[in-house]
Amino acid sequence: MTDVLTQPRPIRLKGRSYLALTLTPEQPFEDWLARLDDLASRSAGFFLRRPVVLDVSGLEIDRAELRELVGKLGSRQVRIMGIEGASPSLLGSDLPPAMADGRPTSDFEAPVAAESPKADAAASSEPVAPQPPKAVPSIIVTQPVRSGQSLVFLEGDVTVIGSVASGAEIVAGGSVHVYGTLRGRAMAGTMGNGAARIFCRKLEAELIAIDGYYKTAEDMEPGLRGKSVQIWLENEAFKVEALA
Repeated sequence: MTDVLTQPRPIRLKGRSYLALTLTPEQPFEDWLARLDDLASRSAGFFLRRPVVLDVSGLEIDRAELRELVGKLGSRQVRIMGIEGASPSLLGSDLPPAMADGRPTSDFEAPVAAESPKADAAASSEPVAPQPPKAVPSIIVTQPVRSGQSLVFLEGDVTVIGSVASGAEIVAGGSVHVYGTLRGRAMAGTMGNGAARIFCRKLEAELIAIDGYYKTAEDMEPGLRGKSVQIWLENEAFKVEALA
């Protein structure tokens, strides 16, 4: 009896899905790395806190070259979480693990280089009219999101006029609005937007996430189930408030 009581608790394993940026290098690698440096120079934080998968499908590359490429990416603060398209003989304990069956989403938008200032002194002296505020992009879905469907919009908010079924997934760069029952997974602020929120008419979610912070159904307070709520992040902790 004592042995049973003193046995350690079993490890709890949970399944979670994450969005990752996929890099597809081209040979010669030095030229490709130079282009990558140019892209990163336009926005110092472009690769910051983003999980990256390296896709080497179709490349003629040996293990030493692959190890060197991963090392050069690491020196650029590009952390590789997995390698896709590599034969098992190329991988080992010194390299990221093999990955497969990734589900494509919308392409990431690379930062655009800022235009250089014009040399015309007369033009620079003219008053510049203020630019109107840029509208936040959003999409509206006027039908329910069914089980097995994945709705991805990394550019802004997603609004669903209906319910999100169990097994369905909403992935938004901005906030998620569900004017119905949220039974599936809702992931807001996936591009690093910690101010994003999740709104739903009835909370029955399998998983919610904001800016990479996750909470599964079993971790949610039972009193919130079935309620109309808004959810946001505050100091890396989930906050929930009932909607009138």
